[in-house]
Amino acid sequence: MPHTLSIFSRMAWARALSVLGHPALLMPLAASTNAAQRSGAPELVLTVGAVSVGLALVVMLFSAWQVRAGRWRHVDASVPQERRHLNLLLCGLLFGGAVLLLALGAAPEVALGLGLGGVLVLLALLLQRWLKLSLHVAFACYAALLAWPAGGWVAAGLGLAAGVAWSRLALGRHRPPDLWAGALAGVLVGALFVA
Repeated sequence: MPHTLSIFSRMAWARALSVLGHPALLMPLAASTNAAQRSGAPELVLTVGAVSVGLALVVMLFSAWQVRAGRWRHVDASVPQERRHLNLLLCGLLFGGAVLLLALGAAPEVALGLGLGGVLVLLALLLQRWLKLSLHVAFACYAALLAWPAGGWVAAGLGLAAGVAWSRLALGRHRPPDLWAGALAGVLVGALFVA
């Protein structure tokens, strides 16, 4: 009986960390915090928050619709064909949103942030033949670096990213190379943004 309880507890923690570190939750918070830290302009923070939350809602509604229509087994899109459809949608939203924001005269850093998110998803698409790049881990690392130069927040964010990586492994969603590739991609894209 104690062994069953420890497995349940481990799986409950893994699910909680996976949800807490989900890009749809983490990126709006990280992007809005970055905008507030960089400029402090309320209109920029509002724009970043609204765009991030709007994109996250579109993705969540699309995923729920796919499951409800019977095309996907789970909103996590773990089956290769499901993941491909989701990643194509994400690329379109992120790159298209970046171009649209630039055309509308939004702050260039907002468009850059979205475009770099699109780069992460594009990398996942390009590498899908060899590995299942963990976008959970990639976006968690990217979000952590958005706290730069606040070292304590960056460290806390990277700690959360490590927890997310563990959760994706514990839930059987990824293998170690997928997690390492996601972490490397997220750190590189985050470093490009803060450079």
